[in-house]
Amino acid sequence: MFFFDSTIVLLIPVLILAFYAQNKVKGNYQKYRQYRNSANLTGAEVARMILDRNGLHDVAIQPVKGELTDHYDPRKKVVSLSQAIYSGASISSASIAAHEVGHAIQHAKNYLPLTIRSSIVPIANIGTQSAFPLFFIGLIFSLPQLMDIGIIFFAAAFLFHIVTLPVEYNASQRAMAELNQGIIYNDQEEKGVKAVLNAAALTYVAATLMALVNLIRLILIRGSRS
Repeated sequence: MFFFDSTIVLLIPVLILAFYAQNKVKGNYQKYRQYRNSANLTGAEVARMILDRNGLHDVAIQPVKGELTDHYDPRKKVVSLSQAIYSGASISSASIAAHEVGHAIQHAKNYLPLTIRSSIVPIANIGTQSAFPLFFIGLIFSLPQLMDIGIIFFAAAFLFHIVTLPVEYNASQRAMAELNQGIIYNDQEEKGVKAVLNAAALTYVAATLMALVNLIRLILIRGSRS
């Protein structure tokens, strides 16, 4: 079986990294949630300030339920911020709000990796949902062609992870540049912003490595059935 074959050892270091990244995100988020930003602006106010500064008056901001559920929807042109980020005036709130606005700026400027990511979302979703079932059916019933289709579908999902990396890192770079314009004022705040944003970026690295290792596992298992 896929989950218990010998290739599972390849997952161990990636699982450790993923666990570390998740804990780092939560730890830094909670730590810098305790410190107010010098501008004393809530996440919603930070987002609105940066959007207006970049001429994105048509992009809306709304609160959403959950923790760290923040995201930007390019179809609706809406920055959605979790309640603690939306109404909080912490360093964490400013950092995460600015990052999501970074995606809105990317969208407005037709940032190529974001355009590519948006275009392959439907394919990636199909790949994520269908790859393993197709591969398992092919494995169980000795249908190599079906296993190959499963691998191709998962490769599409992996491509989505690859394209996501520059999108997320670029959004964080934009966030830092914007925050340095009148929202954070000292080295300590800048250190906090970087800690929050870098921890979040590490989760995307871990997710990409996880997808890569699983793709390698599928190919190895397929090769063993040749």
